[in-house]
Amino acid sequence: MSGRIKILDEATITKIAAGEIIERPASVVKELIENSIDANSQNIIVEIKGGGKDYIRVTDDGTGIDENQVELAFIRHSTSKISSIDDLNNIHSLGFRGEALASISMVSKVETLTRARDSTKGIRVFIDNGKIVDKQVIGCPVGTSMILRELFYNVPVRRKFLKKETAESNYVSDIVYKLALGNPNISFKYIKDDRLILKTPGTNDIVSNIYSILGKEFIDNLLELNYKDDTLNIKGYVSKNSFYRGNRRHQYIFVNKRWVKNYEITKTIEDCYKSVIPINKFPIFIFFIDIDPSNIDVNIHPTKEEIKFVDQSKIDELINGLVIENINKVVTIPKVEIIPLKIPDVQPINFLDKNYSNATDKISNENDEFDEFKETKIMSREESDNKYLTVQNDLRGKDSNEHASNLNMAQIFNDVKIVGVLFNTYIILEDSSNDNFYILDQHAAHERIMYEQYKKEYEGEKIVTQKLVSPEVIDLTNDEMEIVKENKDLFHRLGFEVEEFGINSLAIRGVPFIFGTPNSKELFFDILDNIKLDIKSSYDVKLEKIMKIACTNAIKGGDRIATIEIEELLDQLVKAENPYTCPHGRPIVIDISRRELEKRFKRII
Repeated sequence: MSGRIKILDEATITKIAAGEIIERPASVVKELIENSIDANSQNIIVEIKGGGKDYIRVTDDGTGIDENQVELAFIRHSTSKISSIDDLNNIHSLGFRGEALASISMVSKVETLTRARDSTKGIRVFIDNGKIVDKQVIGCPVGTSMILRELFYNVPVRRKFLKKETAESNYVSDIVYKLALGNPNISFKYIKDDRLILKTPGTNDIVSNIYSILGKEFIDNLLELNYKDDTLNIKGYVSKNSFYRGNRRHQYIFVNKRWVKNYEITKTIEDCYKSVIPINKFPIFIFFIDIDPSNIDVNIHPTKEEIKFVDQSKIDELINGLVIENINKVVTIPKVEIIPLKIPDVQPINFLDKNYSNATDKISNENDEFDEFKETKIMSREESDNKYLTVQNDLRGKDSNEHASNLNMAQIFNDVKIVGVLFNTYIILEDSSNDNFYILDQHAAHERIMYEQYKKEYEGEKIVTQKLVSPEVIDLTNDEMEIVKENKDLFHRLGFEVEEFGINSLAIRGVPFIFGTPNSKELFFDILDNIKLDIKSSYDVKLEKIMKIACTNAIKGGDRIATIEIEELLDQLVKAENPYTCPHGRPIVIDISRRELEKRFKRII
């Protein structure tokens, strides 16, 4: 039998409601900053300690709160921003529901210092568990300071599920950067654990604001877009096709200065880049959309991060046109040519007898255990004349089947002749002894070699760092710099030697030696972009994920390689534990018989 229905007490109801608004310290910071923005502040200072779980302070120089209004400010659904439901059609402020302060005061110990512009004295109040426990008249500057201590002290379940200080700090940082980016007319100062992290100029110059938050590299690689009509003003910045990241962290949309998520706009912009940036990379963009409030609905989500446009298709169409027009001005698409490799009088070579000295070949012939490739499909002969070679093999066990796989590949390449290279990507190999020829993907092959070598060295903590003759200096955003500092040991373990080079710059002085001379900057950002915000140590890193990122430094399709490099590539490939597929499961080599070729030319039926 089900329990009896009962009405919850007001305290429980209020705490449940507070949980919808206040999820973590970052939620508190967001609500308080938005209140400061709505108060027409010119300067906002945000300070946190212990990831915001222990201490949060947001100070502004806005309009302040009148002495006789302070008590009302902490009552649910009390607000100065709307008066009736009709006002929801014309919202110009960031906040409007009147729930934030009430929710915050129910789950933390709050101290408020405030003074209205037309008042000669300030007020200090202490709120505990939603109730004002003390109120004093004090002297203080015009504006408001909200000080929170012991967030969720009376909701232990919620506090228990907060993440570590580092992760919560990063969430707070993300909110501060976004709100600062969307409000260039306000000077923001962000202090974390008594250290200044961010300061913006507040001059209403968007470019200067982007520079102070995201850095010089962003400014140098962004294209400006503009559109304006009677009801709509769009100002945007999109990245050149040579500037992209491995995640969507640097995609920003602001509607009437409110940071929002809009999947339609995001998809529209990303679709414009599909053919001009690599797969699984994401463009960078910052869009400021000013629109008549009657043409949007911001009251669809408790956090107000999602909105609806009355005419979404118009917005998408305009943005698509703006992005395409500007991208086309700076993008050139290279043509692919078939350039065979000319090798005079090449004799058949036996790759098993080759013994090249390669400085990057540190892998031993011992076999590792690859959980990822359990039940991996690797190549074996089938009756068809033109099929991928596939063999089921369990690479976890060090049994005879594992060695047999390597032997099969060795036998295949035991007596072949290099015919040429197609599209600077596919190596053509002829085996006259069995009337077959093979097409080998040079990128997939090198990716497999790099993957196995790097994985072994990483697990054995034997990665050798190659010193750069000239350090690579890169500019980072504030939050990226924090992530690097928190994961410096991880980058060192991966073979990078880095040091701070100014406030938000980093000098890369050494890179993993295994890659020879990689694009150290691109590799560094690939790894940085895939480190989770809540990472605490190198043990939290998903090894396979980072290894696959590192494998992007293999020879690419389109890279022209010399004959001796092809020979060395084949020599190393036959030694690989799985020489048949790249780490992503794509085939490395396909087999085409002479019979199949002659059938295509109708020489035989």
